[in-house]
Amino acid sequence: MSVGLLFSPQGSQVLGMGRALAEVSPAAAAVYREADGILGWPISAVCWEEPAERLDDTRQTQPCLVTTSIACLAALRERSPIEPALVAGHSVGEYAALVAAGSLALSDALRLVALRGELMATAASDGGMLAVIGLERSAVAAALDDVAGAGELVVANDNAPGQIVVSGRRDALAAAEERLRAAGARRLIPLNVSGPFHSPLMEPLAGALADAFDEVTWHPARPPLVSNVSAEPVSDPPEIRRLLGRQVSSPVEWVASVRRMAAAGVDLFIECGPGNALTGMVRRILPEARTASVSDPSGLDAAVEALAATHAGIA
Repeated sequence: MSVGLLFSPQGSQVLGMGRALAEVSPAAAAVYREADGILGWPISAVCWEEPAERLDDTRQTQPCLVTTSIACLAALRERSPIEPALVAGHSVGEYAALVAAGSLALSDALRLVALRGELMATAASDGGMLAVIGLERSAVAAALDDVAGAGELVVANDNAPGQIVVSGRRDALAAAEERLRAAGARRLIPLNVSGPFHSPLMEPLAGALADAFDEVTWHPARPPLVSNVSAEPVSDPPEIRRLLGRQVSSPVEWVASVRRMAAAGVDLFIECGPGNALTGMVRRILPEARTASVSDPSGLDAAVEALAATHAGIA
């Protein structure tokens, strides 16, 4: 039996996230203090006190999510020994996963995601994303093929069976809705995002991200990171950088990533970050898997208990 750590995606943010943990965990509080001095604006205040509109601005959301995810991990490490076999993060959560794996310093990860958020906020503003509930990936892809002039409309996130996210230009998304309903989609949910993330429309961002990658120090990922792009474990910095550069314009292969972790022996998945979006996906992908979510003190207690059972060899 082994443990996999998961790190939360954009869309998980909620005003007040991480505050309760920081009040009971000196390690979590220290993460917020460190983060507050890195970008020139107070991450903790945006997470806890500012209007929700600011937290929902992707330029602030991404550093706030990475900070909160690492604060949650710090609180867990403070309470329990943990040696994960693998780490993974959904979209921006991949940067938190790299901090957890020792590949990036928190300061470098925050600077990178601040730039990433800035680039994503300004790129292809005529695009968006649509969650499709109740259809499998192949059916969604077939429906998109039937949309005349869809062009760069693509499957962006393969989150779980029956939970797919589509990304592209807004007019193409609107045209696709009728086809998706006809194919059997139960619900179509427009996502509150500023652009067509994880689609080819994001490819112009790659050059600026690659330049920024050159300015930070990278270390081998220990444990390995399961990449959003390849759904395979990677450790070497050049390969991590190559895949991370592709990530912003490529689908998030979450179903394949979770199955790859399970194939490597992971049977306890612990999400570090606000909410439990990823553990919910895991339960849909692997109903037999054990999960825990560290987002508040009660979730921390449950994760510590789950780790104790794993260390004792109790399934």
